[in-house]
Amino acid sequence: MTTAAQRRYESGMAGVDEAVTIDAIASKIFSPQNLLERAEQAAVIAEAHAAAVDADGRYPAEAMSARRENRLLGIMVPTAYGGESASVSRIADVCYILGQSCASTAMIYAMHQVKAACLIDHAAGQPSMESFMRRVAAEQLLIASSTTEGNNGGNVRSSEGAVRRDGDRFTLDRNASCISYGESADALMTTARRDPSAPNADQVLVVVHKDDYTLTPTGGWDTLGMRGTVSAGFQLHVDASFEQVMNVPYAGIHTQSMVPTAHIFWTSVWAGIAAAALEKARRFVRMVSRKSGGNPPPGALHMTRAMSAHTMLRALIEQTARKYEAIKHDPDAINGMDFQNEIVALKVDASEMAADIVMKAMRAGGLAAYRLDGEFSIARHLRDILAAPIMIHNDRILGGAIASSMMREVPRRLTAEVQ
Repeated sequence: MTTAAQRRYESGMAGVDEAVTIDAIASKIFSPQNLLERAEQAAVIAEAHAAAVDADGRYPAEAMSARRENRLLGIMVPTAYGGESASVSRIADVCYILGQSCASTAMIYAMHQVKAACLIDHAAGQPSMESFMRRVAAEQLLIASSTTEGNNGGNVRSSEGAVRRDGDRFTLDRNASCISYGESADALMTTARRDPSAPNADQVLVVVHKDDYTLTPTGGWDTLGMRGTVSAGFQLHVDASFEQVMNVPYAGIHTQSMVPTAHIFWTSVWAGIAAAALEKARRFVRMVSRKSGGNPPPGALHMTRAMSAHTMLRALIEQTARKYEAIKHDPDAINGMDFQNEIVALKVDASEMAADIVMKAMRAGGLAAYRLDGEFSIARHLRDILAAPIMIHNDRILGGAIASSMMREVPRRLTAEVQ
């Protein structure tokens, strides 16, 4: 049976001249102009192995290879460093496409690109970081992230492990409670206290290659959904050149790059998962309607409501991504209360909207959607999307926004300006 990803790719390739030479195709395949075509090709592979990745709780190696072959890992790197200078909105598109095929694959890709954004936005003038950017683009390196630690409960703005400098090198020991795809990554970015005397919130971001660190497993990963991210716990030990500590304090990286891109890319993945569930519900309703002489099944109204909600979800993500792109080089605007509240709300609202859309899709599909087998099963999508509200728990995020919300006045007009 033709998969959804294959159908999307084939429809996008309709009209391509079959006489085009292999050399011509090769010259196009890694160009920014056909970036989404490359994403669709990777999605075909991801979808073909998604069920096995979920069942076995394993890293999606096949999909990862496809992303490397289609050179999708370094697309955000500036062209001056060998990348494609892909925009945040374009990365979000790729996350959305992959999310429709395999949630774990898409989330790994999203997390990698968040780390890439932190590097790209703040590495200028630091030769070691600029060199690393070139390697990401040239070698298609996969970057993992370690920002949660010990018993901090997901508070990424607090570190226990500290950078211990010794001449031109440093060591770092960290009880990393969660490192997604840690054993499969080529490099790692981790937060740490600036030095042993620094307070927990005085953090730096460290960029280390696989040869610079060791991971000792401390916990497994057997979860309801997002099983292929393999987000296990490790004891992390780093021994590396001090040049691999970023010069810019993590506090600025966190607000200007890490949080905005994480929330935009994560929500794009969740919207993709919702789209996959919704497409199955739509096909089920069409099939039943066709077989019954035009009479839709009882749950069809849930599909209609889900379609409308999904349109609003996509619009919310796109609007926030565009706004971020417009102000990302303006620290005052990024750090302003309005945008910080908006980017927080994006994660909370989108995660809950996406989960609701998948649930509505299941109600539209009835027993066919509830089954673990069959072409209309939505079970995996539902299990995966339930991770969204607890991936950096929505209650933690909202709790941190209470003070700023109390300081904001409720607008008296619908539009910002009256024309």
